[in-house]
Amino acid sequence: MRQSTEIVFLVEDDPDGGYTASALNQSIFTEADDLQSLKVMIKDAVSCHFEESETRPKLIRLHIVRDEVFAL
Repeated sequence: MRQSTEIVFLVEDDPDGGYTASALNQSIFTEADDLQSLKVMIKDAVSCHFEESETRPKLIRLHIVRDEVFAL
C-alpha cells in the first residue's frame, strides 16, 4: 500500500461549543473544546487509525471552516 505523506482534516465550530474535525478520505473523527486540544486529539486519532508507522501520514493539514454572520 502506498503511503500518503499528508492527511487533511476539515475543522468546524461545534454548535454545542468547541470544535469537530473529520478527515477527508479516511474514517477519522474527533472533537475538543479548543484548537490546541483538538490538535492533540487529531494526532492521537491518526496514530490509532494508522497503527503501523510505515503507513501513517507524516503531515496533518487542518482546513478550518468558520461561519460568521453579522448585521448590516
